[in-house]
Amino acid sequence: MPERISAPGTVRTRLEARGVRTNRDLRCDDGGRAGTPVGLTTLQLMRLLDSGPRGLTDEQAEERLVADGENVVPGWRSPSWARRFLGSLRDPFTAVLLCLGLVSAAIASWGTACVIMVLVVVSCVLRSGGEHQAGRSMAALRELVAATASVQRRAGDGAPPRVREIPVDQLVVGDVIRLGPGDLVPADVRLLRASGLTVHQAALTGESLPVPKQALDAPAGGGADLPEPPHLCFQGSSVASGSATALVVATGADTRFAAAYGSPARRRVQTAFDRSVHGIAWTLIRFMLLTPPLVLMANAALRGRGLETLPFAVAVAVGLTPEMLPVIVTATLARGASSLARTSGVIVKRLPALHDLGAIDVLCLDKTGTLTQDRPVVERSMDTRGGDDPEVLRWAAVNSFWTLELAELPAPDALDEAILGAVGEREAAWCPGADPSYEDGIAALPFDPVHRLATAVVRRPGRHGRHTLVVKGAVEDVLARCGRLAADGTEADLDDEERERLLGLAAKEAAGGLRLLAVARAERPARLGAYGDKDVRGLTFLGFVALRDALAPSAGDALGDLARRGVAVKILTGDHPGTAARACRDLGLEPGEVLTADQLVKLDGPLLAEAVGRATVVARCTAQDKARIVAALRESGHTTGFLGDGVNDLPALRAADVGICPRDAVTVAREGADVVLAEKDLTTIDRALTVGRISSGNIAAYLRITLSSNLGNVIAMLSAGLLLPFLPMLPAQVLVQNLCFDAAQLAFAFGRPSPATAHSPAATDTAPANKPAILRTRAFLRYISVFGLLNAAADLATFGVLALAAHTTAATGGPETFHAGWFTENLLTQAMVMLLLRTGRRTAEGRAVGPVHLAVGALAVIGVLLPLSPLGPVLGMSAPPPLYYALLAAVLTLYGAALAAVRTRYAGRRA
Repeated sequence: MPERISAPGTVRTRLEARGVRTNRDLRCDDGGRAGTPVGLTTLQLMRLLDSGPRGLTDEQAEERLVADGENVVPGWRSPSWARRFLGSLRDPFTAVLLCLGLVSAAIASWGTACVIMVLVVVSCVLRSGGEHQAGRSMAALRELVAATASVQRRAGDGAPPRVREIPVDQLVVGDVIRLGPGDLVPADVRLLRASGLTVHQAALTGESLPVPKQALDAPAGGGADLPEPPHLCFQGSSVASGSATALVVATGADTRFAAAYGSPARRRVQTAFDRSVHGIAWTLIRFMLLTPPLVLMANAALRGRGLETLPFAVAVAVGLTPEMLPVIVTATLARGASSLARTSGVIVKRLPALHDLGAIDVLCLDKTGTLTQDRPVVERSMDTRGGDDPEVLRWAAVNSFWTLELAELPAPDALDEAILGAVGEREAAWCPGADPSYEDGIAALPFDPVHRLATAVVRRPGRHGRHTLVVKGAVEDVLARCGRLAADGTEADLDDEERERLLGLAAKEAAGGLRLLAVARAERPARLGAYGDKDVRGLTFLGFVALRDALAPSAGDALGDLARRGVAVKILTGDHPGTAARACRDLGLEPGEVLTADQLVKLDGPLLAEAVGRATVVARCTAQDKARIVAALRESGHTTGFLGDGVNDLPALRAADVGICPRDAVTVAREGADVVLAEKDLTTIDRALTVGRISSGNIAAYLRITLSSNLGNVIAMLSAGLLLPFLPMLPAQVLVQNLCFDAAQLAFAFGRPSPATAHSPAATDTAPANKPAILRTRAFLRYISVFGLLNAAADLATFGVLALAAHTTAATGGPETFHAGWFTENLLTQAMVMLLLRTGRRTAEGRAVGPVHLAVGALAVIGVLLPLSPLGPVLGMSAPPPLYYALLAAVLTLYGAALAAVRTRYAGRRA
């Protein structure tokens, strides 16, 4: 797990020593009561911080930098190689292998002990190496929140203040800074002065639109009714428009941004990978621990053998163990993660998360930036009756054009850009006067976040001596300044009834997912003086401009692909329910029952999961709401993924089986996620999900084959050990057989599941094409029991064949011949299991040759030739008589037919 590196000091002592609560108080969790930095007046706060409107002196700043530490967000240091390696031993199978190796060494079975230890080391090296590579990729993505800041400081007490650019990490509490459009807020600040200031704080709260901010000397009621203080700005947000002078109140580890880190290093909840693999592992471990005592007691009771059978008992336990599981799992996941990083730029930080990606059946995500782009587009313009009216859009464009031209804004507002873009597309259908520059601009009052409207003053051609005020803004605020109403080419007085009707019309459109801007105008006598807010009165209401979020180009196709793959998408957003529902409908995703977080506040556990399961959209969600929903879905049995990119998404990222974020997410989200995408695009998730299912398919194939084969062999060995006057197989022979089978199974880490495997109804429910890859313990046990008993039957038939061949040919039939015959049969049946259960008979008969086919061929050759080679006598084997091979061919033919028939029947029952 990553190690936390905190800033060397804290600013809390500066305020807490004066009885002021800090840090969490800045987040307003307590409502911003008086006595916190939120509720203090500007003068009180400056006095407590020993600062003033002219800023600190250089000497004061230097002292505070030494005392409080640099303004840096707490970082996370990757664990060392040694810690990663030792952490890999926590895997249950790896730990059991280690114990078996130590037991083998204790009874002087050095060959078995060495092989097991090599497998343990290889598994740990592969796993720690893959995670180390992911850590290096993440380190390359880390970046500073901001590079420099404009700070106002003085050389001495009597010197005038000077504005200078300094590195962000040199800021201290009490500094006075300047903010302008495009600036990143470098620390938590209290606004002293602000002009038209709006900030993007989606990284903190998830709000997609800029939030207005203003300087308040004394918040009403001590700020108790302010869920998000308008007079505070937080590190991690950025200035969208306007300018401000602000007082730094928190830096480094004491900022709201840093507080969101919480404790990312804490142990995660058990993921889908943990639940599936560990469930299978512990079931087998219990059986393995029970096997050696049973073998010893049975041999002692029936054959009078004592501790001399202990090596054989340990060999039987090792034979049941899927020794290669840690290696296969780690190699398969590492290969998949490397492929994703190379082809799609996706970084898998935690290797088991790749399996969890393949198992996802519920994907939770936000709307903004995923289903929609972070920009609006004009849907239509309406008159006061709700009918289409392009003239309303033209007047809105006049306002946008001249506001941008005359107000000298450093960057155009997204709404203005959308309006001007829509006019450009539709201009050909209008008269020549449709160009918004057709009028002459006189003056402009830019958007004011307090009054929520913008005003442009123009002179229309042929109307000398008259000025026209064109206003657009929030419906309620524009209507409050209107006295007349334009309808059907005439004007009439705007009474209360009409006002309520217009507000109802706006509310209806908003419920349908549109954002409305009201447009109004007024005629005034021309004058030379400046215009102000008091002049924006007595307007004539013209109509509305309706906007919606621009859809992400690839989102519709990606949602369709996810649905075909069996993944349910849940939209958890802080937006208006209608806005989210409309985006879903426009993309072809039926929103169904649209819920809000308020409706779910009293639900928990299964009831919450059931309610969310019926819905596609949950709107008005806070960070805590998202985490609650994700956790409830997990606890109800779903494998959940969560895609987020802001500080407010961190709790849900931790609560999900797989936390996913784009590489341009805030640092804290990237640190808390399991998978980092090249971009916030659902098609990238679809590619990652496909690779995850392929990797899970390979792991599942290995488990099905090795466990069924091992179980059959163990049953046969136990039976033979009780029936024969000698051990059915020597420990060295068991070891060599396991080594050959294990080496062949490495091919699973490099093979791609065939179409037959993709639709296999085997115990894993693994289908990379259209089903989540879920490893189910009970289904696995049923599967390996059926095919394990079939394998044991083939082994017992081989015993009969060996006896018949020895009797017919007058061969000695000693232990060496029996060992050789069973060794050959074991490897050949294991090769058949690998071929038929992994690929299916039709695919096996096809022409395509892959890693599995080559491994099967090599395994069969070794099984036939090794007992006949000079190594045979060394391992205690002698060549069986020729008749044995003819009879063995018949047994294998029958076994192959039975294997294919049972597999087909098993598939039919599960289809």
